[in-house]
Amino acid sequence: MKKLIWIIFGGLCILFSTYPLKYLFAEKPILLLTSKPLELINAYWYKLAFYLHIIFGGIALLVGWIQFIKSVRLKYMNLHRFIGKVYLLAVIISGVPGFFIAFHATGGVSPKLGFSIGAVLWVLLAVLSYTAIRKGNVTAHRNFMIYNYAGTFGAVTLRLWLPLLILVYGEFKSAYQIVAWLSWLPNMIVAYFIIKGIGKREQLRLNGN
Repeated sequence: MKKLIWIIFGGLCILFSTYPLKYLFAEKPILLLTSKPLELINAYWYKLAFYLHIIFGGIALLVGWIQFIKSVRLKYMNLHRFIGKVYLLAVIISGVPGFFIAFHATGGVSPKLGFSIGAVLWVLLAVLSYTAIRKGNVTAHRNFMIYNYAGTFGAVTLRLWLPLLILVYGEFKSAYQIVAWLSWLPNMIVAYFIIKGIGKREQLRLNGN
């Protein structure tokens, strides 16, 4: 069962990491861009921020999940460090412009707040994780990274939730107002319980049980 979950998890990460390619090869605005005014999506600064966000977010999604495979992490520590550096850089390059384009999210205040807060937390958790490992605090590093990748996985959950919410509400705007929060907040809750479970197992091992 655990192996199946990992296969599904990894498969979703790989599959949705290719999502930016749809935008890159499109000849006209598609998907989320169709909800934006033309003057915005034609603005150079917005296009730069948008493509930095989706491309490097895709890279973070693609490589980040590998860091949680224990056998790879323990056997190939140099690879783990290299991927970690690539991942951290990708999160920052994606997260910073992601914060700015969040203020132009469709649907009013709710999605603007949801996506901007999510972007700030995403970058902050990456920085905290890096700071922790530089200080030799492996446990804090691991915990921060679990929370951080829960934010990264929001790229997947957003695209899973959005069609369902559109089906329920019958329109994009209402669905987008909710998915701005639903895409990452539940992920953080799941991350909390994962970290809590790991802590309990480690305590049991220390107690010799």
